[in-house]
Amino acid sequence: MKMQYLIEHTWDSNPVNHDPIRINFSPGQGGLKIEMFGPFFNDPVGPVSPPSQPFPGLWNYEVVECFFLDSTTVNYLEVEFCPNNFPWCLMPRSKGTDGWGRLSPLVVLAPNINKMNSYAIHGSGEERTYEALYPIPKEDIVEGQKPNFHRLEYFQNFRLQSIMGEGWVQPDSDLWIGKP
Repeated sequence: MKMQYLIEHTWDSNPVNHDPIRINFSPGQGGLKIEMFGPFFNDPVGPVSPPSQPFPGLWNYEVVECFFLDSTTVNYLEVEFCPNNFPWCLMPRSKGTDGWGRLSPLVVLAPNINKMNSYAIHGSGEERTYEALYPIPKEDIVEGQKPNFHRLEYFQNFRLQSIMGEGWVQPDSDLWIGKP
């Protein structure tokens, strides 16, 4: 089974002015497969580094990010993808805390994932654009507010079983043991 999402708005609920970024989730070998499609802006130009190595600060380039949340513990996993083939995973312990970076072909989600949000970022300087699958509603925006993709209250319901199959169970991982 495949689920498709379109990022059609900026972080503050304005419509995007280009074909939307499309994110597909489907079962993959041993886990969740994530694919992205959409326009390539190449702005800013991608980082210069071996694609097999972690790249801190990837969000400063053109990037698509997927956040997966266990709202019962506020543990979430952030996975970033750059069109220049730089995957980068961040696993914050909980909202507002810094996580650690890890590059892995198999990302282990937190147990009990039940919410998600996805974002796309591109452009430089004043042309920097921040887009969100589930944006902050206009009525919730305050003057001077900046994009903040860690606003977990705007994440929406998400069931891995609807993609992986109703009998699927998230594998346990030592990565999440001891995380509140």
